[in-house]
Amino acid sequence: MKIPGLHSQAAAEPAPAESAGAAPQALSEDRRGEIREAVIAQIRTCYDPEIPINIYDLGLIYEVRVEPNGFAYVQMTLTSPACPSVYQLPGEVEDKTRGVAGVTDCRVELVWQPPWTKEMMSEAARLQLGLD
Repeated sequence: MKIPGLHSQAAAEPAPAESAGAAPQALSEDRRGEIREAVIAQIRTCYDPEIPINIYDLGLIYEVRVEPNGFAYVQMTLTSPACPSVYQLPGEVEDKTRGVAGVTDCRVELVWQPPWTKEMMSEAARLQLGLD
């Protein structure tokens, strides 16, 4: 099933965003790290509607990367391919990522490999759900 706005795991690696006109100055490694942490903070405000824990601590976010030009790439999964949030959560992650200062553009890729397991949850999330 193709979901508008989402990229399959077979898609090519994201190309850096290009802009017309003068090339912007590349972000320093420190600034990219700050932006990455801000993106993660925003992702932590996204919750799976069926589990009262944010999707970052649930282990649904596999990668957050910020390129020197401010392009943010987020790779994520869901608890299962049949998850009813397949139409909601990736779009919410994209919207929140785009809203972070310093992000020039972004791409959220929904993948199914490796499959999500409870072991991917943070220790705090497992404790909150009584799994430890």
